[in-house]
Amino acid sequence: MPLNTVAENVFGTLGTVCWMIQLLPQIRKSYLEKSTIGFSDWMIFSWAVAGAFLGTYAVVQNLNIPLILQPQIFGSLSLVSWAQCQYYTRHWSRRKTVLITIFIGCILGGFEAGMVFALRSPYNHGSKSAESAIFFFGIMSTILITGALLPQYYQIYKHREVIGLSIPFMLIDLLGGLFSDLSLIFRPGSFNVLAGITYSLVVLLRKVTDAAVVLAAIILNPRARRRRRQEAVIETQEYSGNTTAPTSISPSSVHLAEL
Repeated sequence: MPLNTVAENVFGTLGTVCWMIQLLPQIRKSYLEKSTIGFSDWMIFSWAVAGAFLGTYAVVQNLNIPLILQPQIFGSLSLVSWAQCQYYTRHWSRRKTVLITIFIGCILGGFEAGMVFALRSPYNHGSKSAESAIFFFGIMSTILITGALLPQYYQIYKHREVIGLSIPFMLIDLLGGLFSDLSLIFRPGSFNVLAGITYSLVVLLRKVTDAAVVLAAIILNPRARRRRRQEAVIETQEYSGNTTAPTSISPSSVHLAEL
């Protein structure tokens, strides 16, 4: 097997593994805490939708198997995490959460299958309209994945700290994009420029957005902990003052009581 093919499969597999497990730390965190407060369900829902766009793009472009599997797993885990947001924080019933999640998954899966069926044959025959459509799918997936962090920024602004969000999940996500990019570079034959640009944009933009979240956690979370400690001290002092302060009794009141 040529060296480039080995490198392509190795990096593609590493990217798939990273993107397969990236949301597991977030799902575990939400499960253990039984809460997703501070974690944007709009962000994770946008990622589930982006998985359908990116999946269509990868299949029609006939990328390697790991890169085709990545968006499918990514979208599925995003839906699981979104379901946790509805169940733990919005307090949907378990039945409602499961049924609506399955319904949305079927819609996204049907959309992806329909788009692949409609575009693959014209694209393989050199149709310019099909090429434009695939370009749109690639760009749209990038916009959805990177732009989805805007609602998360609002959550950070709202709570004045990074809560509910797993930092290891974001770091693993970044590695997945990097390995996927390397897989495309080592692809035998001519470099797939459109695919390379799409994954490079995802990696570059998410480096910036993920780094912003990590930086916010480094700066804001210690401040939030200090603020909570100060508030706890003030509350303790106020409680102590109210319960231990001596009650003054005027002589006139004593005289009235004796009468």
